[in-house]
Amino acid sequence: MPVIKSAIERMKTNEIARKRNASKKNEMRTAVKKFESAIENGSEDVETAYRNAIAAINHTKSKGLIKTNSANRKKSHLTKLKNKTN
Repeated sequence: MPVIKSAIERMKTNEIARKRNASKKNEMRTAVKKFESAIENGSEDVETAYRNAIAAINHTKSKGLIKTNSANRKKSHLTKLKNKTN
């Protein structure tokens, strides 16, 4: 455990950021899974789920939680799935 006051405060800040970042990444993963399950089930809201998943990926990328290439790869994968079903 740190003794210096600023280090103690930084630990608290880091913990809050870690929880927030984990939550945002989980939201992205959930949106992607909802899109994939919508395609698998042949649901009518595929387009909405697709837009939500892409938006979640873009938001996660803009916050620096995933790298640009990773985001582009995920979006490409989702687009291929969407086009394959049409």
